[in-house]
Amino acid sequence: MKNFEIYYTSDTHGTVMPVDYSTGEKKACGLLNIAEDLKRSGVVKGSEGNCCGNVSESSGNGIVPEYESCTDTHGNEVRKDSDVLIMDGGDSLQGTPMIAYYLEHRDEFSVHPVATGFNAMRLDFYTLGNHDFNFGYDVIRDYVRAMDGTLVIANVEDLKGEIEHKKYVICTLKNGLRVGITGVVTDYVNIWEQPEHLTELRVTDPVKAAGEAYSEMKEKGCDITVCIYHGGYEEDLITHEKLTDSRENIACEMARKLEFDILLTGHQHMAVEGIELNGTWSVQPPANAEQYIHLKGTYTDGKLECSSELLKTGDEAAEDKVQQMLPLENCVAMWLDEPVGEFDEEISPENKLYIALHGSKVAALFNQVQLESVEADFSCTSIGNTEIGFKKQVSIRDIYAAYPFSNTSQVKEVTAEVLKEALERCAQYLDLDDNGNPYISDVFMKPKVEHYNYDFYAGIDYAFDLRRPVGDRVVRMRMLDGTELVPGKKYRLVTSNYRATGTGGYEMIGEAKTVYSTADNVQDLLVDYVRKHHNLSIPDNYKFEVIC
Repeated sequence: MKNFEIYYTSDTHGTVMPVDYSTGEKKACGLLNIAEDLKRSGVVKGSEGNCCGNVSESSGNGIVPEYESCTDTHGNEVRKDSDVLIMDGGDSLQGTPMIAYYLEHRDEFSVHPVATGFNAMRLDFYTLGNHDFNFGYDVIRDYVRAMDGTLVIANVEDLKGEIEHKKYVICTLKNGLRVGITGVVTDYVNIWEQPEHLTELRVTDPVKAAGEAYSEMKEKGCDITVCIYHGGYEEDLITHEKLTDSRENIACEMARKLEFDILLTGHQHMAVEGIELNGTWSVQPPANAEQYIHLKGTYTDGKLECSSELLKTGDEAAEDKVQQMLPLENCVAMWLDEPVGEFDEEISPENKLYIALHGSKVAALFNQVQLESVEADFSCTSIGNTEIGFKKQVSIRDIYAAYPFSNTSQVKEVTAEVLKEALERCAQYLDLDDNGNPYISDVFMKPKVEHYNYDFYAGIDYAFDLRRPVGDRVVRMRMLDGTELVPGKKYRLVTSNYRATGTGGYEMIGEAKTVYSTADNVQDLLVDYVRKHHNLSIPDNYKFEVIC
């Protein structure tokens, strides 16, 4: 009988410090807090270097790992001097103002904040998430170089050859157990990402790549196999009902087609403490390093038994690393607190159902920024999963809290027919209960909460009739001056680069011709807009009605 443990994070989204950047207050979250948790529990006995390494390789801080690997000709064999593995599932380089500021000023700082956090955790193995591609090749390369752990990713080809990674590793634990580990990322990166960020990288089919890695690992005598998959579940985990035909998330398919013992998932930000899928044990932690997975396994006579739990991140951080991060953190705080404008009245945090019925002041602002940045007839935008508002005085902190995504803008050439089809998708967001009361449809709530896939439009007067069947609910669609849209006429719609891919059920937008793209970050456009319009009022740029 051989026992082992896995500690697993995913979708930490740049959450390194124990800070809520929307308020500046301390919060129990972050890689440095998890590092302290692991240290206090005895998992981590130091804060420099990981325990797995390759022969003749040193860690990112110049320290040769305590245990060198036993290598084969491909260098995939490593050893660890304990029976505990620490892993991460990607989406680490986007999501907080701190990482956004660092990436804009990285030449000014000697430490990589995300790598510092993971190195303090003594991370062994990790893969990439879709958001890790948002900033191009050099940002990924520099991140990997700063990391002590090993990047395992089987479905990404590095055409330039500067990103050190392995398709899989076989890690022999202290008790002799041989654990094969691979990683893959959803190939929807190819749909979402800006083409210039993928000129030196090729993302291939995750199922095929994971299957090939699995076969090689088994051929080399693994006892158990682990796949770190930056993707989630396409089925209801209780009823096993298929929830979508999209291949963005295919964990259930992978569990059926492949024979991994453990499937560590991410991307959806779901809290899945542990579930068996066709003989594969699978987990997923929620986002932002507020919780993490602790998995225990027992291997006996060729059979594996697993259990796992979600642990809440503790209140205390690795203090030596906090001090190391302070120069960056102080710069971020000063930048965030800079006042840039003032509304004529405060915007209270907007309830999701209310704004779906009556329109959003925040979305009107976002749309106005997009409309003024390009030449377009209409704009559409979405809002994240949290309720968003603005205080009367607006700082950069407030803007980043309201719009946390590193999106750019694209202009699509659309017809009235395409607009109607897109609006029909939006109209699916609401349904009526047996008493005729509106509620947010399960289509946008399961298996993952997706408020961000409901779009608000500007430059148009439109109405939904929820009493009508899905697909035939748009009953008014005209210009703001009352002019009817002309069938077949080409109009210009500005939207985010995310929505421009057609993701979220908006294939009709994805298929429309792109007539203009800008590299300007929408967050920066928002800051510039607020500075330009120092005394702000809510733009009157849409008319909207929901008929129940």
